[in-house]
Amino acid sequence: MAKTKTAFFCQNCGTQYAKWVGQCGACKEWNTIVEEVIQKEKDIPWQNFSDAKTTSSRPVLVGQINASREFRLDIYDKEFNRVLGGGLVPGSLVLLGGEPGIGKSTLLLQIALKLNIRTLYVSGEESLKQIKMRAERIHPNNQTCYILTETKTQNIFKQINDIKPDIVVIDSIQTLHSDYIESSAGSISQVRECTAELIRFAKETNTPVILIGHITKDGNIAGPKILEHMVDTVLQFEGDRNYVYRILRALKNRFGSTAELGIYEMQGDGLREVNNPSEVLLSKSDSGLSGTAIASTIEGMRPLMIEIQALVSTAVYGTPQRSATGYNAKRLNMLLAVLEKRAGFRLGAKDVFLNITGGITVDDPAIDLAVVAAILSSNSDVPIEKNVCFAAEIGLAGEIRPVQRVEQRILEADKLGFSKIFVSKNNKIALKNTKINIELVSKIEDVVNKLFV
Repeated sequence: MAKTKTAFFCQNCGTQYAKWVGQCGACKEWNTIVEEVIQKEKDIPWQNFSDAKTTSSRPVLVGQINASREFRLDIYDKEFNRVLGGGLVPGSLVLLGGEPGIGKSTLLLQIALKLNIRTLYVSGEESLKQIKMRAERIHPNNQTCYILTETKTQNIFKQINDIKPDIVVIDSIQTLHSDYIESSAGSISQVRECTAELIRFAKETNTPVILIGHITKDGNIAGPKILEHMVDTVLQFEGDRNYVYRILRALKNRFGSTAELGIYEMQGDGLREVNNPSEVLLSKSDSGLSGTAIASTIEGMRPLMIEIQALVSTAVYGTPQRSATGYNAKRLNMLLAVLEKRAGFRLGAKDVFLNITGGITVDDPAIDLAVVAAILSSNSDVPIEKNVCFAAEIGLAGEIRPVQRVEQRILEADKLGFSKIFVSKNNKIALKNTKINIELVSKIEDVVNKLFV
């Protein structure tokens, strides 16, 4: 039986080479030569160990397609279910990426141990004893989760055929290798071929598969970019090692929204679901400190109250510094220019540092007003009352612009006990019977007069 034939191609211009070289001789680009499969065996690898039979597809009229709602599998994790769009779709392929040590393996092992259906957890990175030690801390009495330490896809499919699991977890896709590709594990060809085999298995047996993927130093999932196109869902597990909170985001989701957010807290016995993240993202300090403001933001369908800290000080080294953690630095520079030009605050010769607490990153423009309030509070060294929050965008003319779903933000602030919220005068608000005082403002000067005068 003939082996798979491969060749090397330049990803930039497509020139073919017999072996790997550092620089393409045609386009002069560096590190663009990758190995590609040019001939492979006709047999489908996983079907050698499966009773499944392939059937050719036939065209169907769009009106004859069954439009009933897709069945979803509940995985007993509210945060994971929310990010997936309501549960795991049978036959889907989910890719979970994240930095080393952030908790990807812990999250998926925890989910596998919670399920009361037959689950196969395949690990190519840890031994059985290492996984057993972690399982003892999370859920020691599970009777339906099988652990397999294997990296060869042919052996994995053989065990799948014997166990017939309802869910398969692979940790990680970069450690797998197939006999149908001669390159080493983790190479572009191996990652692509192993993923293709798993996709065929998932689609034809209607078994969901969850993959763990390594990431590069740039934050992208390692391997070919086509890997993210092949799978149905791409999830990003992120967080700061100095904090206990972890954020689960959907970068791609064929079966749901990509705007949802899941929050976990890392503990000794695993990851705890955070059902009310607003309370954990706000500090419990009673003393009034300048440079702190509370913003009402929305991630997906969930409103969040986050704390924004700012520090404004005189530039010692001549050139003012602008630093932002968890916030877009370019947008910070824009807001500072608006304060300088439109509102008359002289911040050009001062250092400005901004931080969003909790180790999360927010892109919602509705936190602009809170960012400005925190900067002005630090600049004047006057604290903002702790029961005041903000939800508005700031334009280049210094006007306070309306934001979407403002009523949902107001209700979240009211539920958490805030007594006043600043929103744009142009927002249409039809709320009644709310205890919170809604302050309508149109310019930055209005906010300054109500807070610091």
